Amino acid sequence: MRGYLPPIVARAAGLLPLLPLEVMARRLMANAMAARPSFAARLGAYTGRTFAVDPVDCPFVFVIRPDEGRTQLSVVRDTAIFDARIAAPLVVLIGMVDGSYDGDALFFSRDLSIEGDTEAVLALRNAIENAELDPSTVLGLPKSLQGPVNRAARQMFTRLRRVLDAPEDNGPNGVYVA
Repeated sequence: MRGYLPPIVARAAGLLPLLPLEVMARRLMANAMAARPSFAARLGAYTGRTFAVDPVDCPFVFVIRPDEGRTQLSVVRDTAIFDARIAAPLVVLIGMVDGSYDGDALFFSRDLSIEGDTEAVLALRNAIENAELDPSTVLGLPKSLQGPVNRAARQMFTRLRRVLDAPEDNGPNGVYVA
């Protein structure tokens, strides 16, 4: 897989407590769910499944259990209990959420791996794509800041992906480069 964070960054992240990361991740998830209330409903029969979202270059895993009432999210060092696991470098996972990457292309290029309930993973991928999330939505910013923040975030992540030798953008919000 391409796009790994430098090992020194991963080691440093391993020294940090998980609670601040979990609080921040929950806030971002709450912002996204508030902006796209139909997200959990789009999972259909897969609502209530446990997804392990594993940034393989980081010493933690996001465990997410989407529900129409309240989505649960925790950050753990390692998880063995899940219905489905999605694993890729952190910048690749972020690119899937913001639409820079196409999940199918990442899977077939082996830049992303899945295990467990593949139908649940496909339902999650479809729900994410249909939500059309962008950085300003996830951050819960007002409309007046959305354009500038989204442009700046896209430029920053494009540069970061280039530096980390991550896959080229190929999703609905990315620019495909052959």
